Amino acid sequence: MKPYLADSARVALESAVITHGLPAPYNLHAAHQMQAAVQSAGATPYIVALLDGTPRVGITEVELHTLAHYPAPAKVALHNLGIATAMRWTGGTTVSATIYLAHQAGLCVMATGGIGGIHRDGRDISSDLPTLARTPMLVVCSGAKVILDLPATREWLETYGVPIVGYQTDELPGFYTAHTGLRVDVTVYDVDALLALWRTHQSLGTAMLVVQPPPAAYALDRTEIDAMLQQALRESTEAGIHGGATTPWLLKRLAELSDGRTVALNLALLEANAHLAGQIAYALASC
Repeated sequence: MKPYLADSARVALESAVITHGLPAPYNLHAAHQMQAAVQSAGATPYIVALLDGTPRVGITEVELHTLAHYPAPAKVALHNLGIATAMRWTGGTTVSATIYLAHQAGLCVMATGGIGGIHRDGRDISSDLPTLARTPMLVVCSGAKVILDLPATREWLETYGVPIVGYQTDELPGFYTAHTGLRVDVTVYDVDALLALWRTHQSLGTAMLVVQPPPAAYALDRTEIDAMLQQALRESTEAGIHGGATTPWLLKRLAELSDGRTVALNLALLEANAHLAGQIAYALASC
């Protein structure tokens, strides 16, 4: 029996993971898994993307296939959303553009894998952070990607008023690993407790970050991922990789160094986060 889908229970899903985060055919598989996970919780998934310059909050299956196999998709963040629209680009929206478009469409719950943050060189700061600081959206993720400066990212979120709520964890996850040594602001163990926090926070005008660790069966040991990351960082420097190309390059290299385990982990945490976001959206619509 299919679950009842509440009309007002809606979850936004970013599409940059489809266009830039995962290689084919895993990108399309991830999208389907996330959609199914949201639906299994009684909510409706809305993939956010840019198609021929038109911002879309919700796309068809045909459009999803087109996006997943588009030859040179744009990576659309908030800073280039207007340009991408004017130039009629097709591409995947990052967390920042997804949050902005979803909020404009009246959605308040979003699911992703990991947010962007402050890079280890300190010069590159993801537009995800300021967008979270000015948009009242409940964002479910597995923390920030471990390739980033996690302490600096965590401090930035605190400084600009974005609380970090741990769902059944007291530690900020590092995407591939459950353990970073960084504490969350508060830990909750059920969706009802999350809703109580959200209702009191949302009037403040900033996002609330709900983090849960990657599924235990797939999570990597912190020492192991750190060793692989240090190797990947050295190689990226030697190869002259910098700017927006850094994150995709490092993620691809980590997949190679881990014999594909980081890809399987990425798929698993995307599905888990989508399901939790669906539960939250359903509970919000049902109360």
